[in-house]
Amino acid sequence: MSGAASGSWLSGRPLRFIAAAILLVNGLFPALWILFTSLKTEAELTEKPITWAPHSATLANYMQAFSDQPLHLFLFNSFMVALLSTCLTLLVSVLAAYALARLDLKYRGLILSLIIAVSTFPLVTLLVPLFEIMRALNLLNTWIALVLPYTVLSLPICTLMLISFFEGIPRDLENAAMIDGCTRLGALFKIVVPLSAPGVFTAGILAFVNAWDEFLLALSFNSNPALRTLPVGIQLYQGEFAFPWPVISAALVVGIVPVAILIVIFQERVVSGLTRGGIKG
Repeated sequence: MSGAASGSWLSGRPLRFIAAAILLVNGLFPALWILFTSLKTEAELTEKPITWAPHSATLANYMQAFSDQPLHLFLFNSFMVALLSTCLTLLVSVLAAYALARLDLKYRGLILSLIIAVSTFPLVTLLVPLFEIMRALNLLNTWIALVLPYTVLSLPICTLMLISFFEGIPRDLENAAMIDGCTRLGALFKIVVPLSAPGVFTAGILAFVNAWDEFLLALSFNSNPALRTLPVGIQLYQGEFAFPWPVISAALVVGIVPVAILIVIFQERVVSGLTRGGIKG
């Protein structure tokens, strides 16, 4: 009896409430803390006892974030690198996923296993080989030095996600389009991709966020101050003996806003994509 009651409790509303509370605290609390810190003065930040919300909010930290460092340049570089890598990732992953989902490839299982295996490699193990490749190609201190690795790093997850969507689309739709004169490539981009829009948007968001947040490669491949991305630029706010946390927090908030806006705009498609991909996978 007690075992049944325990099982009912674990599978009922209390467990869902606890899980939702953990997710809320884990996802929302750090963002709110950064936001509140960005609105505080240095004196208020260090006073005791700790205050959660600012007593008198100020936007001076945001103005200082733009005046102390070329934050607008960091944002532009990050946006362009993330946008270019996302477009290239979607193009390649759509073609790869369609081939794996539709064509009768002899070693399909092996290819899928290799894709999964590649996605598990820690980034730090790839740093030296990638650096040597970019140096040999004379691509260091360029956007391409980041766009190409970001594309390669995002391809496995995006390809696997799109395969599950493409497999759920009836082949008859493509066959009908090809009977009407479409090539296979035309059927892909006119029929399959539009019907898989939630998956394409989800893959695009994942690729964009991965490129937007990446720090290690951006620090290693670009030493030109004019090409610094946002994660690398933010570390420049700290001094040798001082950490202006309110200013750093303001820069972080500015960096979070574009991604937050992107997710809000495509929220329904992203949620639909994650749900359908999870069910089919």
